[in-house]
Amino acid sequence: TPLPQARGPSETAKGSLTTHVLNTATGLPAAGLAVRLAQLQEPGPQWTELAQRWTDKDGRCLPLLAAEQAKAGTYKLRFETAAYWQSLGHTSFYPFVEVVFTITNPAQKLHIPLLISPYSYTTYRGS
Repeated sequence: TPLPQARGPSETAKGSLTTHVLNTATGLPAAGLAVRLAQLQEPGPQWTELAQRWTDKDGRCLPLLAAEQAKAGTYKLRFETAAYWQSLGHTSFYPFVEVVFTITNPAQKLHIPLLISPYSYTTYRGS
């Protein structure tokens, strides 16, 4: 018999855009980190904020876009890293991290993890 899979709130909720933040200095999830989603409005370099979330104890948050909300276009996730590091008593070289990406197929689920330390960050397209 297959083992049951543990699912966090962001995995069970039907969303088309999710994220996960991991503190690589400790190897633990980054809890209490603010994340904002914005969409680029065409024409012109104007961003419209669509959602704001905070990561939970697992470094995850509710989906930033519901399944039916996604549209083709350019988006950015802004992670408020300075406030997060400050809450842990550290300073951060990066006051925030912005990840800009393009949604070409709105029906496809996107997962964008962020790995952070006070002096570096990495992101990738997850599954």
